[in-house]
Parts: sequence; structure tokens; C-alpha cells
Amino acid sequence: MEKFTTLDAIAAPLLRINVDTDAIIPSREMKRVSKLGLSEGLFAGWRYTAPGSREENPDFILNQPPFRDAKILLSGQNFGCGSSREHAVWALAEWGIRCIIAPSFGAIFQGNCVRNGILPVVFDETLVDSLASQVRADPANNLIKVDLVRRIVTAPDGQEHGFEISDGDREMLLEGLDAIALTLRHKQEIQAFRDADRGRRPWVYLD
Repeated sequence: MEKFTTLDAIAAPLLRINVDTDAIIPSREMKRVSKLGLSEGLFAGWRYTAPGSREENPDFILNQPPFRDAKILLSGQNFGCGSSREHAVWALAEWGIRCIIAPSFGAIFQGNCVRNGILPVVFDETLVDSLASQVRADPANNLIKVDLVRRIVTAPDGQEHGFEISDGDREMLLEGLDAIALTLRHKQEIQAFRDADRGRRPWVYLD
């Protein structure tokens, strides 16, 4: 997983509430057995003119320059609600999204973001709207800077806004570790416990 420390990038305002995982990637687009290739189906219901089509809808934000190069997504309340499909996060990550800023997230989706290198930032609706307005004024130049080390988002106007993230989630993103890799950092302690437990209860171990 790619480490996340700081990001200075174009932000795409997609200010819709209750963007569920089926909108992020419809089930008809989930035809692969790996994480690769899913970005083609990202927001397929909005991004293309008809189901199954690849004719772009020019009104959709990610089809418009410079938002095609956005690495930050601004959105509304309850982003990532609905089903628990991790494909939604995989599609966003493959597209290039590294940070999503919204007033709230679906709980499972939020956890999946962290485990796949995307930083979810919770700001109130007023602040998200303000960021969106600043970005729209000059999208290519009014970049948003995200600093996970300091837990700060710097708006295009230079104002700094702190955000909260648990120490565990922050460590995973900063170090580029998924849940398994994070656990394996304690491999020696785990092995020491296993060896001691084998001495106490040898009948439990078959190897």
C-alpha cells in the first residue's frame, strides 16, 4: 500500500449526499477477480450516458478538465453508505483518489479507505462547501493541501483546518501498512507468545 504523508492536489466537488457504494461502482461493473481495471467502472451510472456505455457524460465532474486529474474528492454527508463492497474503494484508488473530504462516511467504507491508502477526512458541511467554492473559482490552481503528519488541511485561501483521525488509522496510512502488515510488525512478540503457549499446552498444536 502506498504511504500517505502529504498531498497537494486538485479537488473535485461532488457535493451529493448519500453517495452509496453502488453509485461509486455499480454491481454490473464488478466483473474482475482482482483490484485492477475497476476504475473504468467508477461512477459508471453518472460518468457515462447509458448503462454499459462508455460514452462520457460531459456534465459529470470527473469528465471535465482539470478534474480528470483530481486526487481529492469533496462530497456530501454519508459518503460510501450502502453495501460493504470494497470494490468501491479499489475503484477510487485506481482512479487516483487519495483523500475524500465529507461531513460523514459509511462506517465500513471509511475503514476500507484507510486499509487501501485513501485518507477520509471529516469536516462539517459548511467547511466542505467553502472548500468547494474556492476550488471552483480556479480548479487548476486552487489546490487543497492535506498534511497527515500534522493532521491539517490547507484550503486554497491559505486557511488551515485540523482534522481528527485515530492513531491506529494514521499509522497505517503514514507507514503504508494494511491490517495484516500492521499485525506482522509484532511478529516477534506473537512468536514468543506462541512458543510459551506451546510449552504450557502442547496438545493444542498439531504442527
